[in-house]
Amino acid sequence: TQERVPLDWAMTQNNLGNALVTLGERESSTEWLDEAVAAYRAALEEYTKERVPLQWATTQNNLGVALQILGERESGAAQLDEAVTAYRAALEEWTQERVPLDWARTQNNLGTALQALGERESGTERLDEAVAAYRAALEEWTQERVPLNWAMTQNNLGNALTTLGQRDSGTERLDEAVTAYRAALEEWTQERVPLQWAGTQNNLGIALRTLGERESGTARLDEAVAAYRAALEERTQERVPLNWAATQNNLGVALQTLGARESGTARLNEAVEAYSAALEEWTQERVPLQWAMTQNNLARVYRAYMEKCHAVDDASGVEHHRKTGLVHIEHALTVFNVETTPAYHAIATSLKDALIAF
Repeated sequence: TQERVPLDWAMTQNNLGNALVTLGERESSTEWLDEAVAAYRAALEEYTKERVPLQWATTQNNLGVALQILGERESGAAQLDEAVTAYRAALEEWTQERVPLDWARTQNNLGTALQALGERESGTERLDEAVAAYRAALEEWTQERVPLNWAMTQNNLGNALTTLGQRDSGTERLDEAVTAYRAALEEWTQERVPLQWAGTQNNLGIALRTLGERESGTARLDEAVAAYRAALEERTQERVPLNWAATQNNLGVALQTLGARESGTARLNEAVEAYSAALEEWTQERVPLQWAMTQNNLARVYRAYMEKCHAVDDASGVEHHRKTGLVHIEHALTVFNVETTPAYHAIATSLKDALIAF
């Protein structure tokens, strides 16, 4: 009991929290995770910073993990803010000098919590802090010492830099993201960790595609297509159907952008194939927003086909593609509505008006 053997009681509460987190990660409800948070907070009644500083720090880190998982499942920021507080508390005792690898792990955890917050906010402060935390982690989680942890942190760094890069008009952050992803792929190889390799290839494709959309040539977009196709070698429909669909959709976007810049329709045809593949798993029943987004993307392809037909005075082709595009945009608008998804509804409505007015 807490009265009889307080430190053993605290250790058991911490262990209980760990077990509850493992259970909570496997289920969609938050009951186990809420209990884990309560167990860690109980442990901290006896595992105090003054009495057992390293155990206190361990429990603060564990508390941060539980709070972060909860926060990522909720729309608000309260749990994520508490996770950041817990990680920063842990770093008061888990210092770089005393326990460098634990310090690096907590810096990485801190980075992921800050990044989750940053992606929900319009500014860049949290994302900049996430980048700083990942770069700190890489001081100790080196390629030589812990290659897989180093690769994981490089991938995380790339994700934060990509989000930052998408929010500004320059290319510096996106170039840094590409460098980080390519570093991750040195250790996250297809042979060693195929799904992580595929995830990083998909992320690399996103950064390259964003760069390619801002540049006049096609080199970056071609690289993005190659990265997405690589990802699909391991992100198969059988193994990870929803991830497969996400990468097919991403591939479609890159091919569509290439197709709009090239004279023929080969790339646009490939984009339609990729989007249609995505819809095999991204169904309206399973993931309605993703389904609607892909329908919207298909409508954009048919708008591009209309421009190609118009350029060669093919009036019947324009009408054929207009009708097909309108079918897809009407599908999208069954999900995108003013009340729940106003931004998407506005984009889809604008595209519908453009298809009609062309």
